[in-house]
Amino acid sequence: MPRRPALAALAAGCLALLASAAPASAAVQARAVKYMVGDVEHVGFVAYDDAAKAKRPGVLVAPEWTGVNDYARGRAKQLAGMGYVAFVFDPYGGGRNAADVKQSAEWSGALKNDRAELRRRINAALATLRQQEQVDPKKVAAIGYCFGGTSVLELARGGADVLGVVSFHGGLSTTTPAKAGEVKAKVLVCHGAVDPFVPPEEVAKFEQEMGDAKVDWQLVKYADSVHSFTNPDASKRGMNGVGYNEAADRRSWAAMQAFLKELFAE
Repeated sequence: MPRRPALAALAAGCLALLASAAPASAAVQARAVKYMVGDVEHVGFVAYDDAAKAKRPGVLVAPEWTGVNDYARGRAKQLAGMGYVAFVFDPYGGGRNAADVKQSAEWSGALKNDRAELRRRINAALATLRQQEQVDPKKVAAIGYCFGGTSVLELARGGADVLGVVSFHGGLSTTTPAKAGEVKAKVLVCHGAVDPFVPPEEVAKFEQEMGDAKVDWQLVKYADSVHSFTNPDASKRGMNGVGYNEAADRRSWAAMQAFLKELFAE
């Protein structure tokens, strides 16, 4: 009987020792980051796990045509939880979000018609990602959704120094096709097989462009998937040809993870 207090004290001491030796739990930190594109202030969003001390790969996230929204920020936080530093690109400046479909089409359309300006803006965001103290600047990739998919493909076409880019249900056409020997990035396209906004003719032309430019590329088609298939809110928009597909979302995210793992292992 007299030994029980001593044993209890010993057990408590052991538990305290184990607790002190346990690694710090993951804690994703996120905040807005201001950066300049020429004379215009842009407001991106960075997310990372502050429990990790070593530098780690960075992933640029290019948002849908509305701008820096909760969906893009959520994806950045997911990437941070996987051990990356994620930075959301602000395509329009000031962290602005389009108010509706008409404004989204107007703003994104202006940049689609000026690919040089689109490349200038996304390259500025890429440089800002590289400047984050947690990032290994030699290990950087980019992903994008819808208009963001178009944006990261332009990043690759322009010869940006990134290991790879991933487009989720992005537009594949361009006014400035890739040229042989100029594309440094590997390319993964996750495409809805019945996306009416990116018809088979556009897909075929993209495949020809990538082949002619000698790009290391792959394109995965997901059955019964239309535009915006990764966004759970897409089906709520009431737009023909736009909708969520849980299986395609899950499978394309897994494809992205394998792709990033391959890129950063090299």
